[in-house]
Amino acid sequence: MLTGKQKSYLKGLAHTMQPIIQVGKNGVNDALIKTVYDALEARELVKVSILQNCFEEPKAIAAEIAEVINAEVIQVIGKTIVFYKESSKKKQIILPK
Repeated sequence: MLTGKQKSYLKGLAHTMQPIIQVGKNGVNDALIKTVYDALEARELVKVSILQNCFEEPKAIAAEIAEVINAEVIQVIGKTIVFYKESSKKKQIILPK
């Protein structure tokens, strides 16, 4: 579990990022989950956007993906989700204590 200070730090890092993954009309599926997992393993912090043609709720999508890949949902704003998961191979982000 992350502290409030750590989440705030990660939100600051994510603020300037562009979404690299999009959720479309197919919603959450195995391919999407694998893509998010691989991106988190490479970057540790990932921003995901949900397209207009996706009818699932953003918070539900965030919770489902986070539970399957054991990641932290940093924030859900509108149709944008930010995930964090510490990389097992390429640790890049140093969190404040």
